[in-house]
Amino acid sequence: MQGRVLPCVSKGFCGPKPVSIMDQILNQLGGLVLGSVPTMVLFLLLVVAYGLLVRRPLDRVLAERRARTSGAVEQARGAISAAEAKTAEYEDSLRRARAEILSEREDRLKVWSAERDQALAAARAETAEKVKAAKGEIEQSVAIAQLQIEGTSAELSEQIVRAVMPAGTLPEAAQ
Repeated sequence: MQGRVLPCVSKGFCGPKPVSIMDQILNQLGGLVLGSVPTMVLFLLLVVAYGLLVRRPLDRVLAERRARTSGAVEQARGAISAAEAKTAEYEDSLRRARAEILSEREDRLKVWSAERDQALAAARAETAEKVKAAKGEIEQSVAIAQLQIEGTSAELSEQIVRAVMPAGTLPEAAQ
């Protein structure tokens, strides 16, 4: 529809010119935009105020918090690495102390073993000497006993012969 013609125009006595619907819509839109300008200005002021009063301080606080948190995390990582280094150092010193103790123990065992071997060798030598001396004494006792037996055997054989043989007969060996 091009435009609405007022009934008075068709009769020719009407004054104002015909208004199109498009012009009416544009006039209404212009009024609405003009009425919304203060709202837009207030909205822009609100956005700027939000940015200045809320957003920037909030960003600053969050950045500070992030810095503190990351600093604390870095500090914790440093403490952990320092603790790991101390642990490694402690384990190394413990390992060295154990090795030293084992070395000293082995040295003591070697000394004790050498002392034991010397004591055993001395005891064996002393025992061998005692055995040798005892064998010498036994051999002397045996030699003395044999001499005594030989000396007494001749006597005993004469006594046996006298006791067994009648008194007037003498053996030929005795004559």
